[in-house]
Amino acid sequence: MRMSHVEDPERESLAELARRHGLRPAIARPGFTAYLRQLWERRHFVLTYATSRNVSKYSGSALGQLWQVITPLLNAAIYYVMFGLILGGSRGIENYTAFLLTGMFVFTYTQRTVSAGAKSISGNLSLIRALHFPRASLPLAYTIQELQQLAISMGVLLLIVVITGELPSWFWLMIPLVLLLQTMFNVGAGLILARVGASMRDLNQLLPFIMRTWLYASGVFFAIHDKVVGSAGLPEWVAAVMYLNPAASYIEWMRDILIPGHAPPPLVWLSCLVWAFVALVAGFWYFWRAEDRYGRG
Repeated sequence: MRMSHVEDPERESLAELARRHGLRPAIARPGFTAYLRQLWERRHFVLTYATSRNVSKYSGSALGQLWQVITPLLNAAIYYVMFGLILGGSRGIENYTAFLLTGMFVFTYTQRTVSAGAKSISGNLSLIRALHFPRASLPLAYTIQELQQLAISMGVLLLIVVITGELPSWFWLMIPLVLLLQTMFNVGAGLILARVGASMRDLNQLLPFIMRTWLYASGVFFAIHDKVVGSAGLPEWVAAVMYLNPAASYIEWMRDILIPGHAPPPLVWLSCLVWAFVALVAGFWYFWRAEDRYGRG
C-alpha cells in the first residue's frame, strides 16, 4: 500500500514556506526603474533632510555656517605659505591666489561629498531599520547638503577672484555646467562608497589617507604639466593621466573659466563629461544591487 507523501514542516525552511504560500519579503529590492521613481517621489524628504543637517551642523558654534567658508580659507592660507612661498609652487602661475583657492574649493566639494557618502549608511542604521524608504536617499541628501554649502563658498571664491584682478566674463556662465557635472560625479562616487562603507567598516580608517593622496595628485597646489613634465622630467603621459583624474579635471575646467591665463589640455573637458555620466549610472546601479541588504546584521 502506497502512503501519501506528507511534507515535514520542520524540514522546510521558512523561506520555502513563505514562497509556497505566495509571501514576499517586505523590503524586497524593487526594479531599477521603480527604484528611481521612488527616489523622485521622496525628493522633498531628501531636500528637507539635507537642509536640516546643514542648519544643525553649525548651530552650536558662535560663527555658525561661516565655518563652511572659514575652514577652506584657513587651509588655503596654510597651503599658500607652504606650497606657494616656501616650496615655490607659485612660480610661473598667474594669480596664484585665485589658482589655489579655486583648486581648494572645488576639491573640497568632492572630498566632503564622497567622505560623507561613505558614512551615510553605516552612520544611519537606526533610521534605516526603523523606516522603509529608498536607501539612496541618504547619500543623495549628503550631496545636496554639501552643494548648499558650496553655493556660499563659490560666492566667496568669485569675490576673491575679482579682488585679485580677474574681471567677470561670459565664460562665467559655464560655472553652473561644471558644478552640475561635478555633482553628478559626486553622487555616483558617494553611492559607490556608501555601499562599500556599509559592509567594510575599515573604510572610515582608510578614507583620510585616500583623500590626502587624492588631494596631492589633483594639482590643487601646482600646475600639473609644469611640475610633472617640466620640473620632475616625467613623460607626458604621466601628466595626461593626472589630468584625467576626475578631481583634477573639474578643478582645471573651473580654473580655465575663472583665470583667463590658465589653459588646460582639451582632454579635461571630455574627462569631465565621461566621469559625470559613468559615475552617476554606475553608482546608482551598484548601490541599488544591494538595496535589500542595507541595515541588516
